[in-house]
Formats: sequence, structure tokens, C-alpha cells
Amino acid sequence: MSLTDRAIARIRQLIRDGELAPGSKLPPEQQLAASLGLSRNLMREAVKALVVARVLEIRRGDGTYVTSLEPAVLLEGLGGAVELLQGDTVLELMEARRLFEPAATALAAHRITDEELAEVARHLSAMQETRDDVELMNQHDAAFHRAVVRATHNETLATLLEHVSERTLRARIWRGLVDDEVADRTVAEHRAIHEALAARDPGLAQAAALIHVHTTERWLREHLPEREHRRPAGPPDPADPRPLPDPADPLPPTEE
Repeated sequence: MSLTDRAIARIRQLIRDGELAPGSKLPPEQQLAASLGLSRNLMREAVKALVVARVLEIRRGDGTYVTSLEPAVLLEGLGGAVELLQGDTVLELMEARRLFEPAATALAAHRITDEELAEVARHLSAMQETRDDVELMNQHDAAFHRAVVRATHNETLATLLEHVSERTLRARIWRGLVDDEVADRTVAEHRAIHEALAARDPGLAQAAALIHVHTTERWLREHLPEREHRRPAGPPDPADPRPLPDPADPLPPTEE
């Protein structure tokens, strides 16, 4: 462990022990460095690293503060990391979504309020109305799932799933462009999720969400790259140099 890492660990320990509470202001640099037995240079490096990690924030002209330490703040950097994932990871992210989202939907069935259920219904209606506009429909699709996961009242789970789902959105739009029947199926699958939530039935909600995510994942496995037919779930083949399509790349053209 480097000296900077040790300095970071000491500040994090102060936060874990409650000596620096969320939202609190750090003592002056010289004072904090002396109390921790660190040089001012090491203290500056540690503070910079913790600012990047969203643990601390610098308020110009005021000082350095501990952030709220809310999941949405601390996990914000996860979105940027997910965007940089390479190769087959769009399918790995779909696997992660399949593992987490049905369980989250079951939890939402326990906890969803009438107001939250009404929001889910609004997004479902918007999907039905925009089914001829692939990109707009998928935006409402994403908002539907975001509303469901928020209804778990679990901010950590909601933040993690948001970042996982964002990276798969382009691939789902691509599916909508090349599969003429996907819009009707997608609306039907979302309607089943909404009905299960309205019934406050966790088991049914989990099953409906699992069917929906699995259907999308299976379609992507069948249509993204040829090599996925040969290697549906294993590690990358080092002898095959062809990369998977990146969902951030331009969408493929549709057939006339």
C-alpha cells in the first residue's frame, strides 16, 4: 500500500467511525494532516482521490466537505465505468440484469405505493402510444423499469440497476429496428409486470420480469454476433479477433 493509499484509508476510517459525518466540514488541511500524522502533500493527494470517488467535495472559498454518502452519489462513477466496458459485456450486463431485476420487481410488489403504481401505468400507456417510434418507445421502456425499481425504496439497488440497464439500451433499440414484432410483445410483457404489481403479487411480478428480461437477452444472444451462436455463455475466444457490436456505436441500418 502506497503512502497515499494509507492517507486515504485514514480519512475513510474517520468517516466510518463517525468522526466525520456526512455533510460535515473537514478541519483545516494543516490541522487534519497533523492529527493523522501525515504531510500536507499526502493529505492533498488523499483529498483529491476522495473527491474523485465522490466521498469528499471541495466548495470553493468554503472548504472541503464529506458528501451525503448516499448510494446515488457514491455509485455515480459506476456509470462511467460501465460505459468503458469492452467486448462481450453487453451480454454480461443482460445476465446481470436478469439476476437483479426480477428480484427487484418482486420487492417492488411488496412496497409500491398507489402513486408509484400510477407512474408505472403512465409509462406503460406512453409505450403503447409511441410503439411506432422505436427510440421514443425505448425511452419510456427505460422509464417504466426505473419507476419499478425506485418503488423498491432501495436506493442502492436502484442505482446499480440504472447503470446496468443504461448500457443495454442501444442494443434494445437496435432490436426494435430489426424486429417488426418486438413492439407488441414488449408492451404485452410490460403490461404483465404492471398487472402483477397492481395485484401486489411478488411471485407473479418476479416471474413476469424474468420472462421479459430473458426474452430480450435470448434475442440479443441469437442476433448480435455470429460467434455467440458458437459460444453462448463462455469466456471470450482469444483466437477470434472480431469484437461484439458496441451498443454505443451507430445503430445498424434497417432493411428497406
